[in-house]
Amino acid sequence: MASVQDLLGVALAGLVSGLVILLIFEGAMSLVRASEFGDASGWIAIVLPVWLFTEEFRAAGFGAYRIIVAVLAAGFGVAVGMTLAGLTAPIFPNLVSGGVGALGLTVVYCVVWFYGLRWLSHRVG
Repeated sequence: MASVQDLLGVALAGLVSGLVILLIFEGAMSLVRASEFGDASGWIAIVLPVWLFTEEFRAAGFGAYRIIVAVLAAGFGVAVGMTLAGLTAPIFPNLVSGGVGALGLTVVYCVVWFYGLRWLSHRVG
């Protein structure tokens, strides 16, 4: 990706697509009375952004710096996502709180990955 806006745009588009698919699935499951609407975890919507992050990792080339940045981005992203999900869980259903957590993870991972990779690759190589 050429800019952090490109990476964020593609990642957020994947997240929104995952949420829309999850909402359709939740609606269908509630119509057939298999579960109540909102019981599924919103974290499921992170599938497409994780796929993007995996492809970005592969495209970064070889070097230990990409592993370090990926671990840091994942760690910070999970910490922010879990914090946001935990703060919203008492107020909203699982679908919303998980979606908020997935949004936080996606944004933090994109920012740390993009800027961390560029900063560390210039220091190492």
